[in-house]
Amino acid sequence: MKQNQQFQHLKAIEYGINKHLFIICAIVTIIVMAMTLIDFFTRGNLFTVQIAPFYLGVLLIYSLHKEIVRWLGQRSVERQGELFVYIWIGLTTALYVINFATKNYFSVTAEGLSINTLQSTMVLALEVLAIFIFTRFLKILKISLAKKHFLKKIKDNN
Repeated sequence: MKQNQQFQHLKAIEYGINKHLFIICAIVTIIVMAMTLIDFFTRGNLFTVQIAPFYLGVLLIYSLHKEIVRWLGQRSVERQGELFVYIWIGLTTALYVINFATKNYFSVTAEGLSINTLQSTMVLALEVLAIFIFTRFLKILKISLAKKHFLKKIKDNN
């Protein structure tokens, strides 16, 4: 009985941590998107966004922790993280459309030099999507293992 209480307490703690990690990840996402938009629309004249590895690390930690919470059996884990994927894909697509409509104005300098912002944003969006797919795989693996365990129990009881 005491172990069950400790386990329930652990689940509650991890769920709380995950809520905080989501907030941190959302704030960092907003900052990175704002920096990306500034970099894109100023054509890289202010600064170059170099926060992507940090952002991906924060996103990966949040995503993996969320899956750990799921594996602990917390059923009420929200699917808020999917928003990051959809927003990055939408933002990247919009920037490509804007660049297309302006005849590559935002991807080439007046001197004809290439500006990396659009390509970097595309790579970042694909990396965010890869993290999402990886965590979806973990969720499917958990469900599959639980199903096998359940079927084995049924088989053993017959």
